[in-house]
Amino acid sequence: MSATQDPQLLHTPLHGLHLELGARMVPFAGYSMPVQYPAGLMAEHHQTRESAGLFDVSHMGQLRLVGPDAAAAFETLMPVDVIDLPVGKQRYGLLLTDEGTIIDDLMFVNCGEDMSFAGPPQEAKAPSGGSEPSSERGGTIFVIVNGACKLGDIAHIQGRIGSRCQVIPMPERGLLALQGPKAVQALVRLVPGVDKLVFMTGGRFPWNGGELFITRSGYTGEDGFEISVHESQADALARALLAQPEVKPIGLGARNSLRLEAGLCLYGNDIDTTTTPVEAALNWAIQKVRRTGGARAGGFPGAAKVLGQLDGTVPLERKRVGLAALERVPVREHTELQDTNGARIGEVTSGLLGPTINRPVAMGYVNPLLATIGTRVHALVRGKPVAMEVSAMPFVPNRYWRG
Repeated sequence: MSATQDPQLLHTPLHGLHLELGARMVPFAGYSMPVQYPAGLMAEHHQTRESAGLFDVSHMGQLRLVGPDAAAAFETLMPVDVIDLPVGKQRYGLLLTDEGTIIDDLMFVNCGEDMSFAGPPQEAKAPSGGSEPSSERGGTIFVIVNGACKLGDIAHIQGRIGSRCQVIPMPERGLLALQGPKAVQALVRLVPGVDKLVFMTGGRFPWNGGELFITRSGYTGEDGFEISVHESQADALARALLAQPEVKPIGLGARNSLRLEAGLCLYGNDIDTTTTPVEAALNWAIQKVRRTGGARAGGFPGAAKVLGQLDGTVPLERKRVGLAALERVPVREHTELQDTNGARIGEVTSGLLGPTINRPVAMGYVNPLLATIGTRVHALVRGKPVAMEVSAMPFVPNRYWRG
């Protein structure tokens, strides 16, 4: 049975549009999702790198945490600084188990006071969008989590901090990602003022009688935007964006190749409940204030282990690295990694031929002693060693708009 026929699969608000555009649909995170359109993965990848691509990411989970204690409560679940995040600013976060391993990675925005999100257009409140981020502290945190994890994440958050703030899922919201160097040209025609946003900021904007919440962020390494829209307006917004000359539809296949070239983790492949943030080389996501010696050090699940790994008092057994093949042989996930003497040292977690750089690239975990840039390793592909080199990430330079 195809993805479009399986009655157990959920549909996003754009399902009909995907079929109309000739998308090949596949099961993903419990949804029927477009893996590619007739142009194909390579064309869609280059379209996003060179112009602008539109992605349906409505399978992702959206929720808001509401109340004067929301930021402090949310901070107890993650090794990141939530309390000091200014209104209008966005940050990357990591939900952790009590053992310090990763339940999910997510994005969150401090939306300030009274961030209720308007309903359908006829119910929309006067929007406040387009304003620059301020230093005001507020009581609403908007959170986006991974689609396959969203039910577990919401239950986890509710169970841990539901007594301190309201945990409000937002299944009525669709989510679109417009990515690429010309994304801003296309979006500003429809949403005046959105060009004032810079990387990792967000705000509310009026559109077509309703309200959008837009952040300047994404999962491709390019400049771009993620747009939360009421499900009743998602199809109209997608069509309006696709009518712009810079924009074409992009599927999950190109989303994966773009994020890998950008050195970004995929939950379930590169990070999961067996990996800690330090093993995953996500140290950058842990701000000083939460580290040993910081004003609010620790106080998150698994803090002793995570901070010990950061400080070097708890040894690392493996570390995530970038890998570039020295031969033109794609190296896929679950491929064994060996040292040059043939001893097992780890495993590839993501890998493919990078369309932008036209060479095979991968991510994987290796013994920390072999994690230095330039170290030669072998990937065992169909029983034969393929030479690879530990490489800096991203493989393609990021082009985020920082103003």
